[in-house]
Amino acid sequence: MRADRLLSLLLLLQNRGRMTASRLAAELEVSVRTIHRDIDALGASGVPVLADRGPAGGYRLAEGYRTRLTGLTDTQADSLFLAGAPTAAQELGLGADLATAQLKLQAALPAALAERARRIQGRFHLDAPAWFRDADPVPHLAQIARAVWDQHVLRTHYRRWRGEVRRELHPLGLVLKGGIWYLVADVDGAVRTYRVSRFLTVDTAAERFERPAGFELAAYWQESTSRLDAVLHQQTAELRLSPRGQLMLPMQFGAAGTRALAEAGPPDADGWVRLRLGVESPAVAVGDLLRLGTDAEVLGPPELRRALAETVTALARRYA
Repeated sequence: MRADRLLSLLLLLQNRGRMTASRLAAELEVSVRTIHRDIDALGASGVPVLADRGPAGGYRLAEGYRTRLTGLTDTQADSLFLAGAPTAAQELGLGADLATAQLKLQAALPAALAERARRIQGRFHLDAPAWFRDADPVPHLAQIARAVWDQHVLRTHYRRWRGEVRRELHPLGLVLKGGIWYLVADVDGAVRTYRVSRFLTVDTAAERFERPAGFELAAYWQESTSRLDAVLHQQTAELRLSPRGQLMLPMQFGAAGTRALAEAGPPDADGWVRLRLGVESPAVAVGDLLRLGTDAEVLGPPELRRALAETVTALARRYA
């Protein structure tokens, strides 16, 4: 562990120049006293680390010194594929590997390209989860990820809508969708999707499994989400939307709302438009459409309009 930390310390000084002991301690998640000891160890091994005193002081490497210790380990190389999603890397147990791999990569780059990489890192950031929603607790994610990688069977206890179930899974891959982790697994020859936060217990078995011939995770996910969308949005609602409702529709209904707006009719004298929107069953659609409040009017189908009227009437009685 200390050898890894010393290398990370060296690469930080090489990539970023002068850094204070407190900043180095924060980057490496150790105490300032540990940083002082590590700096002494680097100096004793022949690395020319200089200490500048004063308000603008800190540690830096001697001018022109560069290390060539930039080889990536297996896990560090794997973690580079998650460079755009540091939170996901952390949840998978690859946070430290990702940080070290990025430092090694920067150290291997020519000065101009390394500076360009630092500028990109400082100007662009990916935050996958949606607004106003806490991330799912996923205490078993790292264990599941190891089983996916090593092709080990998982014995699980899973919470479904209809109750709990125990399953033996062949884990094929993990997908992060809208900040939510999903496991794609083979169960008795059928490929299914499980929400990782709903696993109550996960045990990794000693035995391994063979992946289905020709299985591709990205292709499966694309086909699965398309099939789910077709199943969910089997009904079409006719709506009138106010100008404010038109602004709210994409926020509440995502891509479906954006498509519906693009195909909407011309606005009337008050700016309201008519459009058709794919919705789920009436029970679900009523709750979804109520989020638009008085900025939407459901024109049809009749059963959806009737269900909405009944819900609003019941709410009016409750709050009268």
